[in-house]
Amino acid sequence: MAKLKITLKRSTNKAVASQKATVKALGLGKINTSVEQNDNPQIRGMIKKVSHLISVEEI
Repeated sequence: MAKLKITLKRSTNKAVASQKATVKALGLGKINTSVEQNDNPQIRGMIKKVSHLISVEEI
């Protein structure tokens, strides 16, 4: 299964509460932290919701 490397690039300070929760659910906390997630439709939906805060690359 394909993996995605997700990195938090912008602060969540002024983000809507649901976007903050999505970032936390992805496993991100501080700026420039990265996590690896499996590529599936649920993760893709979360990425789309907070795409302006994160960067994504396929591994």
